[in-house]
Amino acid sequence: MVMIFLLAFYLSCTRLPNVQGKGEALLQGVWKQDSIANADQLLNYTKHQFKITCDSFYVDLTTYSKVNYYEDSCFNNGVWKEYAKGTYVVKGDTLMLNGTFTKANYKQKVSGCYRNGRYLTSFMIKSSGANQLVLASLNDQRECILALKEKITCVPKEL
Repeated sequence: MVMIFLLAFYLSCTRLPNVQGKGEALLQGVWKQDSIANADQLLNYTKHQFKITCDSFYVDLTTYSKVNYYEDSCFNNGVWKEYAKGTYVVKGDTLMLNGTFTKANYKQKVSGCYRNGRYLTSFMIKSSGANQLVLASLNDQRECILALKEKITCVPKEL
């Protein structure tokens, strides 16, 4: 009896292919946030640029701040860039990004100015079209209106 159970269990398992997932077809591309509503009235804001290919994302974050949250050598006159990469999942109307902060070349960042470690962010997908994607951050409810700059076709790569 035990042998039959083990044989059935073994036969029911399938090995997943060792390639990245296809992700969401609609999201594939380079998306850029060109402007922020009422930016001149905000103490700080961040513009996003995403590259989404298959189930992976790369994001460039450009922050503008009137308030210095960092040591003077990092403040850079109130404008700085951060980078992150990882994978994403869409569940219902929610885009969940799970990655790490990186250097500008998307290699791991373990120290330095600004944030390092995990990049965990979620957005509500408010609307999507062929050339525009409207997200709302679940962290601060700020809207992120992205324009498609370049369409990408997913070609899954081996992991």
